[in-house]
Amino acid sequence: MPDSAPSPLYDPLTAPARAADGGFVLGRIAQSLDGRIATRSGESQWISGHPDIVHTHRLRALFDAVLVGAGTVRADDPQLTTRHAPGASPVRVVLDADRRLGTQYRVFQDGPPTLLVCARGTRGGARHGSAEVLAVPRDAAGLDIGVLLAELQARGLARVMVEGGGVTVSRFLHAGALDRLHVTIAPLLLGDGVPAFSLPPVAALSDGLRFAWRVHQLGEDVLMDIPLTRICLAA
Repeated sequence: MPDSAPSPLYDPLTAPARAADGGFVLGRIAQSLDGRIATRSGESQWISGHPDIVHTHRLRALFDAVLVGAGTVRADDPQLTTRHAPGASPVRVVLDADRRLGTQYRVFQDGPPTLLVCARGTRGGARHGSAEVLAVPRDAAGLDIGVLLAELQARGLARVMVEGGGVTVSRFLHAGALDRLHVTIAPLLLGDGVPAFSLPPVAALSDGLRFAWRVHQLGEDVLMDIPLTRICLAA
């Protein structure tokens, strides 16, 4: 755990896992005040301020793996390292069910180890650039998250940070596959753009997901720390 990290925010992330499978899955997203993670054209760097970026890198140092969807790689070409915080960089996991990403992105070229996760039966070899390819079955919503978590645990990656984008975090949230959720809200209005969450609509307010949370100030941004109960466990 980073020495300078405030305990009320980071202690819940380093406590013993409560889930039956012994793992821990954190969802992580930064959004504008009107709930957007990018402009309509896809620009997203940076919605939140530098303290929140440092927080994200601290989080990476606390996890075995950092997971993103193909859209995040395509839009941001991230490195997914801990270069702004002490601690080792996690294994990088990229979800690309149909294996459409090219090998030109930085996660497939250098840096920490990378896993490219695609659907079983997808064409291609065992490597994708420098990344190892991991094939998992599909389910009705996309890749089977329970099988994916089990495969990651088998590789010693029990602590997983789902960093984005909004579609990927939403799929884990809707599947009941998150133990905790960190949502940073920046004092910024975009008016339109890519929504932070994409979930099935509810018919009544009583059917919506309502959370308890603790609020933390990160520079000009506000972070919502939301405890959840994970029901989608490693198979």
